[in-house]
Amino acid sequence: MLRVRNLKCYYGKIRAINGVSLSVRPRELIALIGANGAGKSTLLQAICGLISHWEGEILFEKVSLRGFKPPAIVQRGISMVPEGRMLFAPMSVLDNLRLGAYLRYRRRDHHGIAEDLESVMDLFPILRERAGQPAGTLSGGEQQMLAIGRALMARPRLLLLDEPSMGLAPFLVRLILDTLVRLKEQGMTILLIEQNARAALQIADRGYVLENGQIVLDGAAGELLADQDVKRAYLGKDYREFYEGRA
Repeated sequence: MLRVRNLKCYYGKIRAINGVSLSVRPRELIALIGANGAGKSTLLQAICGLISHWEGEILFEKVSLRGFKPPAIVQRGISMVPEGRMLFAPMSVLDNLRLGAYLRYRRRDHHGIAEDLESVMDLFPILRERAGQPAGTLSGGEQQMLAIGRALMARPRLLLLDEPSMGLAPFLVRLILDTLVRLKEQGMTILLIEQNARAALQIADRGYVLENGQIVLDGAAGELLADQDVKRAYLGKDYREFYEGRA
């Protein structure tokens, strides 16, 4: 579904991504892990058209995304949940969700939008309770649910998430990642950036490790969890299971 080949991204003369190649197949959940500053967010921004100065190739469903603006990329079927959520704080929960479907309103897909609003609120029932409340008054976990819901309102085929567990209590991290598993089971394809490497790899099919703008390791998620270098660098020596009793 998504194929990135030899991607190089620049901020001015600074190269933030240096020859990254990766792939995401339909219905996969892929984890991209790495330290702060490794280039993970830059990679997602390039895929979404938010960075125009890049070399290499980004293909989505065999079509190059070179030259596509962000709205056109959303229309093709890619949505991103950005780091920090980037909600419209003064606007209501309901209006934030509706903004996620802004391109669909232009196509007058009012019936489909109404159906998807119900689906999102079924996925996150607290959003139904908070529908008329300003987004800025929600808790951190509720805001993350809203950010995911807003991305889903575009009806993406590929969902990109940038650090969805950041700043959340452990039980909320578990709720968010359990939700991603549910979305995958429903057919969603997901590329997940997550500093909580163990939690991400426990729910992923495959993973990539990014260091200093380069992929240094990739493989099945279970293999990466067992890799001694990954354990030392990202999992720690005395880590606990994220899901107790998970097989």
